[in-house]
Amino acid sequence: MQDLLSDAAVGATAAELVRVPSLTGDERAALERCAELARGLGLRAELVAHDLAALRAHPDYPGEEAEGRTELYGLVVTPREAPSAGGPRLALCGHIDVVGVGTVPWQHGGPWSGAVVDGFVHGRGSADMKGGVAAALHALAAAGPSDAVLHVVASEEDGGLGAFAMLQRDAAFDGCVIPEPTGFDVVCAQAGTVTFTGTVHGVAAHAAERLHGVSAIDRYVKVHAALAAVERAYNTDVAHPLMAVLPLPYPLVVGKIAGGEWSSSVPDRVVFEGRAPVRVGESLDTARAAIEDAVAAVAAKDGWPIDIAWTGGVFESATTPERGALAQCVLSSVTAQLGRPARAAGVPWGADMRLYAAAGVPTVMLGPRGIDVAHAVDERVALADLGVCARILADVIAGFPRFAADPAYAA
Repeated sequence: MQDLLSDAAVGATAAELVRVPSLTGDERAALERCAELARGLGLRAELVAHDLAALRAHPDYPGEEAEGRTELYGLVVTPREAPSAGGPRLALCGHIDVVGVGTVPWQHGGPWSGAVVDGFVHGRGSADMKGGVAAALHALAAAGPSDAVLHVVASEEDGGLGAFAMLQRDAAFDGCVIPEPTGFDVVCAQAGTVTFTGTVHGVAAHAAERLHGVSAIDRYVKVHAALAAVERAYNTDVAHPLMAVLPLPYPLVVGKIAGGEWSSSVPDRVVFEGRAPVRVGESLDTARAAIEDAVAAVAAKDGWPIDIAWTGGVFESATTPERGALAQCVLSSVTAQLGRPARAAGVPWGADMRLYAAAGVPTVMLGPRGIDVAHAVDERVALADLGVCARILADVIAGFPRFAADPAYAA
């Protein structure tokens, strides 16, 4: 068992996963490779084809941003043997899809090298979160017979459709652990996000006759200032204690702007896309209304329209009680493995945690360091962290039945 949980063994599996490109929307080959690796560890692995049309028609459809998706697959991994007596069911969940590789050259052989250099596995997805998937595979294999199930999912990066699909098949779990790169914090609170597209209208005119036009760019500057004010308000007197300690619990970002057609023309249109926060415990409607009201106030001042559409993925917020059986089990395992008190935390980013929580499954996130290099060029994860993560997850799988049966941790 110890060989299965060694830094080198888990790192080797992570490197194999990194070597198969799996940009969001094109994950099947990586899932098939993950199934091969799971079987090589003595586990059962079932590749599942989801019904895309049915998922898109579902009233709780979480949205998606990847263009042109024609298929959606997931992988269900279980121990080869079930326990002699049924107990509480634990889910592990990790996403196999990754974001793009950027435009700057990568070190160590490129984004899909899976190179192991200087104690790190390098490549896109190594930290976010193929390393976590590798740790979960090894933990499940080392734990022996158990009621634990690993969901390896697609489409997390653009809204969580893969996890949503898995939960339509089976949501009868007593807890879920997601090994996202949390730096070994036990994440019990997750902010949500909603994505938006705005269109600022103006009136075109010759640049030399600027006063005859209305610049959509000038109007957008006012919108940007209004959105910045929303962000300041959201981060003043933050209510949830795990979120209040973060330097910026609820970021609001405009990540894309396009406007104007000619340098000598007053621009009559600007399109901008962004990400708005959803505070812990806040409804999606309330979060959307904050953006809509701020933009409407700008439009009302000059009488020209500004449109807002809600596009892409929808990430609600989520929480899990720190004193519940799942959180206490994971906190105990982290403390034992790290030799220091574990820390419960909140995070400002959305993840599949909220989908399991919405299905009534207590869920925490716990994984290696690396959020600072996730989505970045030269993404990497430490071999030592992968080994620790696998050992923590194995301990959680073994210990969860005891915590779940203890009335002291009843919700």
